[in-house]
Amino acid sequence: MKAQRFGLVCAVVAATVGINSPVSSETLTEALTQAYQYNPRLMAQRARLRSVDEQVPQALSGWRPTLTASGNAGYRHIDQQEDKAIDASDNLFNRRVNATIEQPLFRGGRTMAATRSAENSVRAERARLWSAEQNILLNATTAYVDVVAAAAVVELQIRNEQRLGRQLEATRDRFRVGEVTKTDVFQSEARLARATAERIRAEGALEAQRAVYKNVVGVLPGAVSKPPVPTPLPPTREAAISGALGGNPDILAAEFDERSSMDDIDFVRGELLPSVSLVGEAEREWEAAREGSRFDTLEASVRMTVPLYQAGGTYSRLRAAKQTAAERRRLMDQARRNAEEAASQGFTNVQTARAATKSFVKQVQANEVALEGVKREADVGARTVLDILDAEQELVDSQVRLVQAEREEIVASYELTAATGDLTADKLQLPVEHYDPEAHYREVRGRWFGGSSSGDVSSDFRKP
Repeated sequence: MKAQRFGLVCAVVAATVGINSPVSSETLTEALTQAYQYNPRLMAQRARLRSVDEQVPQALSGWRPTLTASGNAGYRHIDQQEDKAIDASDNLFNRRVNATIEQPLFRGGRTMAATRSAENSVRAERARLWSAEQNILLNATTAYVDVVAAAAVVELQIRNEQRLGRQLEATRDRFRVGEVTKTDVFQSEARLARATAERIRAEGALEAQRAVYKNVVGVLPGAVSKPPVPTPLPPTREAAISGALGGNPDILAAEFDERSSMDDIDFVRGELLPSVSLVGEAEREWEAAREGSRFDTLEASVRMTVPLYQAGGTYSRLRAAKQTAAERRRLMDQARRNAEEAASQGFTNVQTARAATKSFVKQVQANEVALEGVKREADVGARTVLDILDAEQELVDSQVRLVQAEREEIVASYELTAATGDLTADKLQLPVEHYDPEAHYREVRGRWFGGSSSGDVSSDFRKP
């Protein structure tokens, strides 16, 4: 009965929602695909991940040599004065070029610590991209189902308004022949006016939901259809919580953030240790004082730098890094609590919505039978026009509540799926090229040169 009723709702929606839209999405899969490809917030999160990827080659640069070149050219004025002699002066033009290469040998473990920290930051950002993807897909699903429900309510109100309009005409005819009173006519008119107001309100709500849908998905909804409920859902509350603790991306992000902060402590400690590097230098100088004179110098040395005292700044940063690590450890614990709460609440919401849907199905069925009974009793004079109006209103109200309950059940199911980390394009098998969060990382990790990459200017999923 439930499936049939919701199928009727979806058929209604197809006739009332955006059929003439030139650009639209028709099914939930199409809506999710559209959001996955073009949602600005999701695309921004991908760009952020690519930016964080660059922290790894930046850290790895600590292993690599640096090469610098310099040169200068200029005039030098010499004013020579000797005792009891004529003053002599001259302007000399000198040139010098220099090249220096420095290869770090030991940096107090800072390069290794920075590399570990950067890699953990990348892993944390990938988890945040995973979380953002789930949020966008959940928002798109909610917007889709809200349009379905709002359109169904509009159709119910339209049918109610039409039914009350016909009933008003019938009541007026009966009044003309003296079967009912003027009060019955006024009551019918009042109910019709109420139905008109409810229809207008429902249409406004539908337009508002269409606007939300376009904001999330990027296009207007078309002839939408019944969305599938994600399967399988966790059978028990314990299974839901276990799935969330093991697969919630927010927990993973917090864990990698905590690891990165521990690596940052090691990095600052490295600043207190000596550093050793190999330095090579080549220089050529042309001396203008002697025609054709040129001096070439080659030098190689090992340079050691020992930090003795840095005015307390390094120790302050070390203490700050330790406090940051403590903060992130607490945030990791809180992320676990949040995931457990979301899973538990999601499971409760699904069970509650299912129970409510079953109850409203029975209520609608009972109101349908009751309305027929009241009409038969009214035909024999045992019921008044007001009794019929009340019975019809009870039926409409229960139908609206049923639509809302079915909406809550579907949304709650997707919320529970997101809580366990399964609301992704891959798990939903969306027919789209899935974004590879590691592709840009592999591209830039070992690069020594170049100021561009494949992720420049939102090259991921450019809209035609």
